[in-house]
Amino acid sequence: MTDLVSILDGNTFLVSDRRGDIEPSFDFPTGLFSFDTRFLSTWLLTLDGERLHALSIDQAESYSTRFFLAPGEPTHYLDAKVSVIRSRAIGGSFREELTVLNHLREPVEFMVRLDVGADFADIFEIKAARQKKGRTTATVSGNELRLVYRRDAFHRETVISTSEPGEIDVAGMTFRIRIEGHGEWTTRLHVVTVVYGARGEDIRATLPYGGSRDAAAIEAEQNELIARAPKLGCDCQPLAGAYRRSLNDLAALRYESIALGVRLLAAGLPWFMTLFGRDSIFTSLQVLPFLPELIPPTIQILGGLQGHRVDDFRDEEPGKILHELRYGETAGFEEQPHSPYYGSADSTPLFVILLDEYERWTGDSQLVRLLESRARAALDWIDTYGDLLGTGYIWYQTRNPRTGLPNQCWKDSLDSISYADGRLPGFPRATCELQGYAYDAKIRGARLARTFWNDPAYADRLEREAAELKQRFNHDFWIPEKEYYALALDADGRQVDALSSNIGHLLWSGIVDESRAGRIAEHLLGPRLFSGWGVRTLADDQGRYNPIGYHVGTVWPFDNSIIAWGLWRYGYREEAGRISDAILAASRFFDGRLPEAFAGYNRDLTDYPVRYPTACSPQAWSTGTPLLLLRVMLGLEPQGDHLIIDPAVPEGMGRIELLDIPGRWGKVDALGRSRTPTNHRP
Repeated sequence: MTDLVSILDGNTFLVSDRRGDIEPSFDFPTGLFSFDTRFLSTWLLTLDGERLHALSIDQAESYSTRFFLAPGEPTHYLDAKVSVIRSRAIGGSFREELTVLNHLREPVEFMVRLDVGADFADIFEIKAARQKKGRTTATVSGNELRLVYRRDAFHRETVISTSEPGEIDVAGMTFRIRIEGHGEWTTRLHVVTVVYGARGEDIRATLPYGGSRDAAAIEAEQNELIARAPKLGCDCQPLAGAYRRSLNDLAALRYESIALGVRLLAAGLPWFMTLFGRDSIFTSLQVLPFLPELIPPTIQILGGLQGHRVDDFRDEEPGKILHELRYGETAGFEEQPHSPYYGSADSTPLFVILLDEYERWTGDSQLVRLLESRARAALDWIDTYGDLLGTGYIWYQTRNPRTGLPNQCWKDSLDSISYADGRLPGFPRATCELQGYAYDAKIRGARLARTFWNDPAYADRLEREAAELKQRFNHDFWIPEKEYYALALDADGRQVDALSSNIGHLLWSGIVDESRAGRIAEHLLGPRLFSGWGVRTLADDQGRYNPIGYHVGTVWPFDNSIIAWGLWRYGYREEAGRISDAILAASRFFDGRLPEAFAGYNRDLTDYPVRYPTACSPQAWSTGTPLLLLRVMLGLEPQGDHLIIDPAVPEGMGRIELLDIPGRWGKVDALGRSRTPTNHRP
């Protein structure tokens, strides 16, 4: 990922190498993508048959990039007689302005070649290196190359045109040019991606933002969103940089659903540019105090697509909230169950949590009443289909052993749930944080029932069930000799005893017995879990610990933001501040853009956070992390029609001032200051 360059505008994104080139690959999703299909798999520039090398890259905006290039090896840069500038932008379609500059006094002839190809690979075909089942054809007409893919009714096209005449063939474009001394030559390349519907129409043309947009329109839209967010003033430069970057990335990650025609937040680039139940809900919780108007479309769409039947292929069950929604070929032909797929056990209780938190912040009771039946169905799922073994806990086991997800918690990789010695439990599994989410959903559901649904009996029942769950959980999951909660229970009810970051989510949910919260805080900030850059997903003395393992030792910014929120909830403000300070310090090394995850090495070992090689960036819930940390440090909590402000700014961070915080109270300002307002350490 570190050698790749991306630009995006909602539905469409492009990933290339540092020369701006795209080469056919199933190792990583480089290419031009839209709605889960790769519309360009080859985009390779040569000058007189020679590849170019990057002198510099301008990546100031999410939707545009400029590459400054020269031929030859890097040692030849000072002697370069010619250079090339590739200026590209994305906005519905993809545009690239290609300029060749002659630095000699005399005229020079060049051959510019752009190899072009489109494999129309589905995102899942890239992950699994599958071969296409349809047929691709290429035709040339004038200065236009059209690449067409068909498989039965599935129809996609890539149309490439050039402003300057050239020799166009089915594999690319050749320009034989003569440039005068100290002169330049330019052509403008335009790539249009076409997504055809069942009636033969271009679906994207029917979407409000689906057509081609220029950079000015994208910039204006993003600036308008950023202008609505609260204004931050602070002494901590990492916080200031991360906040601005987060707002920019949130604006860029918004996309339009083909079927639904609304703006939603995509989960992350490059793998997850679509709606995810869990990711979208957590991101919404992080963003809520800053841009609450972004939240209703997500809640309504998740409610509208709620499961209503038992479908083993899609892991669908009545009341269940979706995990992932895809639009590509494999979903369309039911080779993957993602149309939508319901394989997550946490998105359903989290849906109720978000609905309640949204009302508490905004006072939008209309939406709560509108979604009453959806919220009730979600709460019913917790006690019926969610409780596979009838023990009063949420368990998960895929109904689809062929293509379903085995692990259906947020740590969804194959080896993420293990005993302390590294063994993997069987299925079904009941991870600890799922029970915390269920507890919180019942407490919040009771408030909604009593306040808005006129059903006090239902509210009493939910509160009684929550209290019973809390008592049972604190007995069954607590490991007395280790003084922490088990990561999970296995199918026989035995404790899966690994020490993991999941215990921080328990604090956030409120299910932790008050007498045990202090010991949990000590574990989270102790040397086994806390790296100095954040809390690791798995403690460093556990059998499967790996500092660069996806869920078994890396540090996830989103995870840390929820843990900090949980510590704050139980009154551990200094500990929450330490996590906030560490994550914001790490953000400096990523230019303010926190990645999906980074390595779990100790801070005194590396002096900087080590990149995780295939981390998504930007990723929505990492983008939302600085916002939630701001809420935690300023102690922002809605209470009736008022916003409680109780700051606890980490030592050395100085002043934090957040102006025009929106909510049911109108707009208010918050100010916090650490005890020693000195320069923030790197």
